[in-house]
Amino acid sequence: MTPAPLRAMTPADLDAVLRLELELFGEEAWSRTMLEGELAQQPASRQYLVAVEAGTVVGYAGLLAAGLQADVVTIAVTGRRQGQGTGAALLEALLAEARRRGCTEVFLEVRVDNLRAQQLYRTRGFAQIGVRHGYYQPSGTDALVMRLDLAPAVGSDAGYAGRPGSAGGPGAAWPPGASGRAGVAGGTDAARSPGPAGGTGDRSADGPAADPASGSAR
Repeated sequence: MTPAPLRAMTPADLDAVLRLELELFGEEAWSRTMLEGELAQQPASRQYLVAVEAGTVVGYAGLLAAGLQADVVTIAVTGRRQGQGTGAALLEALLAEARRRGCTEVFLEVRVDNLRAQQLYRTRGFAQIGVRHGYYQPSGTDALVMRLDLAPAVGSDAGYAGRPGSAGGPGAAWPPGASGRAGVAGGTDAARSPGPAGGTGDRSADGPAADPASGSAR
């Protein structure tokens, strides 16, 4: 099955994203205030995307970019859409945006027990550089810190909808000219830090996970 089409996230998506938060992360879910705060910084230092299928938000992801460094803040995909490439498509779109903004390295955190997410990141070139003990709360789970050396892509100045100065703007298909579909197959489907104020981060909800019933981990 192909990945769900992507577009820039807008405030109108908050209710749907909050439902995903509760489904995937339970008591660790971000609040509306946190998400509103993140969107308020888009596009200056943030880029948030949603994956939409038949008018329903089935996933979302966020990037923080400052100077030459970017951080994957969150990736999350609903359970019925996991394992179908949507999480990987969201990750690829975030990396493309980091590259477009001139970032030379990307960081993230991932739970030590989320092997599937780790494998996805390694296939995209991320390498482990450290461990943060007790990073995920309230579970106290450790996080691996991973880094990607982001080489510029040929023609990367072509751009994406929803970026600063883009004609696409919020809500536009991502990337333009491809019906919003990133076209990346396989991979994990959710990842993120404990909270926006915590800086860089990653959490995953595509097993194996700390909570097998929900499939969530971060």
